[in-house]
Amino acid sequence: MLSSVQTPRLLRFQSFSLKCLHTHPTTTPTPPHSQILTIRKSLLSREISAVDLAGTFLNRLRNTEPHLKSFLYVSDVVLKEAEEIDRKIAENEELGPLAGVLVGVKDNICTSDMPSTAGSKILENYRPPFDATAVGKMKKCGAIVIGKTNMDEFGMGSTTEGSGYQVTANPWDLSRVPGGSSGGSAAAVSARQCMVSLGSDTGGSVRQPASFCGVVGLKPTYGRVSRYGLVAYASSLDVIGCFGSSVADAGILLHAISGHDKFDATSSKKEVPDFASQFTARDHLDSKPLKGLRVGLIRETIEDGVEPDVISSIRGAASHFEELGCTVTEVSLPSFSLGLPAYYILASSESSSNLSRYDGIRYGKQVFADELNSLYGESRAGGLGSEVKMRILMGTYALSAGYYDAYYKRAQQVRTLVRESFRAALDENDILISPAAPSAAYKIGEKKNDPLSMYAGDIMTVNVNLAGLPALVLPCGFVDSSSVALPVGVQMISAAFEEEKLLKVGHIFEQTLQGCSFIPPLVADELAC
Repeated sequence: MLSSVQTPRLLRFQSFSLKCLHTHPTTTPTPPHSQILTIRKSLLSREISAVDLAGTFLNRLRNTEPHLKSFLYVSDVVLKEAEEIDRKIAENEELGPLAGVLVGVKDNICTSDMPSTAGSKILENYRPPFDATAVGKMKKCGAIVIGKTNMDEFGMGSTTEGSGYQVTANPWDLSRVPGGSSGGSAAAVSARQCMVSLGSDTGGSVRQPASFCGVVGLKPTYGRVSRYGLVAYASSLDVIGCFGSSVADAGILLHAISGHDKFDATSSKKEVPDFASQFTARDHLDSKPLKGLRVGLIRETIEDGVEPDVISSIRGAASHFEELGCTVTEVSLPSFSLGLPAYYILASSESSSNLSRYDGIRYGKQVFADELNSLYGESRAGGLGSEVKMRILMGTYALSAGYYDAYYKRAQQVRTLVRESFRAALDENDILISPAAPSAAYKIGEKKNDPLSMYAGDIMTVNVNLAGLPALVLPCGFVDSSSVALPVGVQMISAAFEEEKLLKVGHIFEQTLQGCSFIPPLVADELAC
């Protein structure tokens, strides 16, 4: 058997610097601030009304949506809900921690007052009779759901080109993908169409779009957030995650939706810490605020197959960690490359079971037919997209009697090996870092007809899902393309249920990053005013 972690090497990265030169010409870059906390202060001091705030975001959404196509549905009661918040303020009623916060929700997370189609034609116009637990918790905290965001059908894809309805564009370059499958949620936060958003992450569907769109993406530990109301893709891998324009906002949103849920037997009963208590203003930081923190750079993620500019950005991030007082070492996880094939076998196998319910009888649009088998076949053939059909076939094959041991059982064994590799590495390090993707955002259509190349792009993220660990992605630099600089994200991984540590480290990293502005050109002029 392969050893879990090879001997680490102490690294020095002084020769690398983060490329953070993409700034608006009339502004000096400042560290990201929490929109949630700023808005709450403004509402309570009555500097702005919730209605005016909602109107500003709705106007920006209307202006940018024809270019981006981030949303499949926009709520028609946003202003009405904002009026209710203003009423509470006027009458000095207590406000929830998310009062007035406009949230985008990925279309595979159930909302009782809006369609929830999981990006699939087979669920067109489907309205669930209930809210997902995460959505219900946000609403109790005062959040306003602004709409449902576009996604790859049932979460199967890495570009959002697999949506049954439309293709979402990247706010940094409209000719490029925003990533997937939560591309709509990432693009909406990046373009400031909403303040924060919810996505789902089965193999990297929060973290890779966060990197492509230059926002913060947080994948919690499996079980930290209830999956009740999340349309199932691969139940042992699926988690609901958070997007924000700052680490603080992602942490505040995670706190609001976390906790045990009696409707989800896999949700954890562990106490949810106050993540916001970890956020220290830059002015109050020591010169070496992360002194003593052990950071492991995963060697396999900066080798062949990763774009040189991405490697330079990650080495620059490692250098920044050293400047903050961390000890950075290079660690090897020999089982890392095995995670990708194991993931696709397991995820496809689980999806073949989960998606069997969409047959035109139990769920899904029904096609009229004279015989039951024809009704099943024609309803599924007409309602499901090509990528979904392919993964169902792959999963059914892997689970068939003659191949179960060769594929599914072996993939589960690899999953155990991956989990043990991470455990050993995290025994020696406080966090691990890697790129969130092997490249920056690529052109729309570039990989649509090359599924193997698209699948290979998930190699940085799928292992974390196999191990059930939390991970945080935040922008750390840029790579140059032919037309515009494109953001790159660094992925930070910790042991299970250590989101508090990730958020503390991520916040300090973000607040001390010099000369970076992660506001896309699409809205830079408006936000600079």
